[in-house]
Amino acid sequence: MTKKKKVPWFWTWVIGSVVFRLILLYFPKNLNLSSRPEVSTPLTSLRRLAEGYWLKQSSVSPYAGSMYHGSPLLLTLLGPLTVKRIEGQPDHLLCSLVFVIADVVSAMLICAAGEKLQVAYSSSLQSLGLRDLSENSERLPSGDFAALVYLWNPFTIVACVGLSTSAIENLMVVLSLYGACSRLAPLAAFGWVMATHLSLYPAILIIPVILLLGYGPDAPPRKLFWQRNRLEVGNSSSSDSYSEEKAKNQLKVANVFSWRPVVSFLLWTLLWSSYILVLCSIYVQQYGGLQELFKRTYGFILTIQDLSPNIGVLWYFFAEVFDFFRNFFLIVFHGNILLMLAPLALRLNHRPCFLAFVYIVISSILKSYPSVGDSALYLGLLGLFAYELKDMQFSFFLLSGYVGVSLLSPVMHNLWIWRGTGNANFYFGTAIAYACFQIILVVESVSAMLNHDRTLTKLCTAAVQNVKS
Repeated sequence: MTKKKKVPWFWTWVIGSVVFRLILLYFPKNLNLSSRPEVSTPLTSLRRLAEGYWLKQSSVSPYAGSMYHGSPLLLTLLGPLTVKRIEGQPDHLLCSLVFVIADVVSAMLICAAGEKLQVAYSSSLQSLGLRDLSENSERLPSGDFAALVYLWNPFTIVACVGLSTSAIENLMVVLSLYGACSRLAPLAAFGWVMATHLSLYPAILIIPVILLLGYGPDAPPRKLFWQRNRLEVGNSSSSDSYSEEKAKNQLKVANVFSWRPVVSFLLWTLLWSSYILVLCSIYVQQYGGLQELFKRTYGFILTIQDLSPNIGVLWYFFAEVFDFFRNFFLIVFHGNILLMLAPLALRLNHRPCFLAFVYIVISSILKSYPSVGDSALYLGLLGLFAYELKDMQFSFFLLSGYVGVSLLSPVMHNLWIWRGTGNANFYFGTAIAYACFQIILVVESVSAMLNHDRTLTKLCTAAVQNVKS
């Protein structure tokens, strides 16, 4: 009954978010959000995409000059929609509708993934004998909550109204995670390949995707299942072979890594990657081939050639560093992301979906050209773990920090660029504060999740001792 009453309320908010976006899109020049450095980057700007499409229509390489550095497939799909067809209509109206649809589809996938995570987690708690906790977790529809957080997040709305292609990238990432939660290897492989093709940084998500396919959705630490099943085996009499066999089967299901969906995922990844490369090679064969494509896209991301201001910290650093040390610090900053992957995977391998959230936040901090669309994605995924992270510290401090940075960033940019009463340090200060708040979010969320696991361990141990006594 609760679920039936929840549906109209949920869909009302979803429709309201769509209407709100459409209203903002009809404002004059879309509030000039498409020109904001916090929204549009060299990789997500629709204006640059329109310029690349115009070059292509003029029989010139879309990568000529330094305007467009995105995917040729994205250029093919969105390029024709950037042409103003009817006089008097808002520019890029069709692209705006595409971004609105992408946001809604992403939210629905987040909601569906949240339902699967919640069902799997509740069943895990019940198998551990923690029925009270499982009932409490079922009362909070984390999937619906996360979907609404994503749709009504100001960062998501600003990215959509600002015509940022980050909405398409976020859709591919969410599609990959949903496919992995559902153990649909073709869907997970397609989402991961497309997300990596569009932005490169989602490549690190292959670790949580494989863990999701192998172990299944997030669950309590696997050692708790060992303890519980040992107790059941120990308490079962020698004649009660059925109970003993049942306990052993539960232990096997809880701890065995399933290789079949992982192998299927890798095969589908190879297939989708080959297909994407063939399409790209056909598109750019007269403009230098795949080598030129990789140089203008992935090479542009890794070498940080464009030092225009954004909400990240790398543009200012590489604008000040000596050219002699540039390659060294490029390796250092990109290597920081890779160094964190293995320790986090070892510690959070029983919670692969939460691990994906942590990876996304880390890449958002250290990526070359971050935007508010990156924050919109991980803040939406954060809602999936509302029950586990309900005791997270500094929540109000983080909320206030995000709001403060969001308000100060355009002010400092205006003082620096337009009024001339400030300098680059004003705007860079807000970028440093933004990075610090993201670091605090990662640290506190991981700490809260580990504390939640420790609480489960204590409760399970107490339940085991009660049964023994």
